[in-house]
Amino acid sequence: MATATPLEVPERSKPRARGRLQLLLILLVVLGPMVLATSMYKLKFWVPDGRSYHGVMIGNGESLSDLGVAGQNERWQLLVSTPTACAEDCQRLVYLARQIQVGLGRDASRASHALAAAQPASADYQALLSREYPQLQHYPLDAQRYLQKVGEAGPQLWIVDPHGNLVLRYDAKVDGKHVLDDLRHLLKLSNIG
Repeated sequence: MATATPLEVPERSKPRARGRLQLLLILLVVLGPMVLATSMYKLKFWVPDGRSYHGVMIGNGESLSDLGVAGQNERWQLLVSTPTACAEDCQRLVYLARQIQVGLGRDASRASHALAAAQPASADYQALLSREYPQLQHYPLDAQRYLQKVGEAGPQLWIVDPHGNLVLRYDAKVDGKHVLDDLRHLLKLSNIG
């Protein structure tokens, strides 16, 4: 009968140890990224400071009705809102919204532009809108509800998705190129509208 010397390793333990190592590596490759991503989200480390958009992101699921606007569209929308009558800054934003839609080129049919004002426009400006902006949609705005949500009295430019959700907000001093870049990026990533 042959006896094993202490220096000899049984033949079965080498493949078993190798199999365990392979199992651990597979689990690490599969579960490691999920654990890392969850940790990054929960503990807020390695989160990039930069962003790829220029406006204020509205990420809490607010819709047009939460803003005090009674209206719905089936396309992406550039909405100009003002809790007063449409004055100089508001008129600039209405012009800018139309120019941005035209600037979309072949994707212009996926977007529209609209004005939501709490007070009616002057007769001269209303005539100008009818003549120069025939596709501009008009919505009533509940000024009290709007001021509670926004907290600013000046006109704002909003990007609204086809479901009526608010996506981005810009103030009256916004550069139109930034809004156009943001909207192009959203249209590129979106399958709706």
